[in-house]
Amino acid sequence: MPDLSAALPPESPPQAEGERYMALALEQARLAWTEGEVPVGAVVVKDGEVIAAGYNQPIGRHDPTAHAEVMALRAAAAKLGNYRLPGCELYVTLEPCIMCSGAMMHARLARVVYAAVDPKTGAAGSVLNLFEQDKLNHHTQVVGGVMAPEASALLKAFFAERRAAARKLPVAEPAPESDAKPVSAQA
Repeated sequence: MPDLSAALPPESPPQAEGERYMALALEQARLAWTEGEVPVGAVVVKDGEVIAAGYNQPIGRHDPTAHAEVMALRAAAAKLGNYRLPGCELYVTLEPCIMCSGAMMHARLARVVYAAVDPKTGAAGSVLNLFEQDKLNHHTQVVGGVMAPEASALLKAFFAERRAAARKLPVAEPAPESDAKPVSAQA
């Protein structure tokens, strides 16, 4: 993976810094789109340095856990040689789902910053907020809405393109009926 930290301009105020990291996550999201994946990207930052990045790959990898956040967490853990990532922050272009939120808490991230909300599966406040559960033993700070318009626009454009392509497909004819009986999972 290329060193993404070299692409960052030196020293800037915290908000601009968060936007720089989110811009890198958006670059990752665009990579996902080029591979036919939902455009979600993530980067992990430690001590002001981008140490890992990832983008959605569940379709191409045939892996339901290959979300952008999980890919970035795996890369960060490998780089640091530890499955715990204390002091690290994760920037992601879409509000994390339940699986990713759980992985972030297990990794002991200090902070998660996301762009667009996910009103269908968001687990950082939209559908539920795992990060606010008092009974859990680790609490990660969550910030939402950083560069949300850009991330939302990317997702909307991706799905609009998908819908337009689907409208152009020829309608499949129904398969002829046969006397074959369906195969059952149970004998």
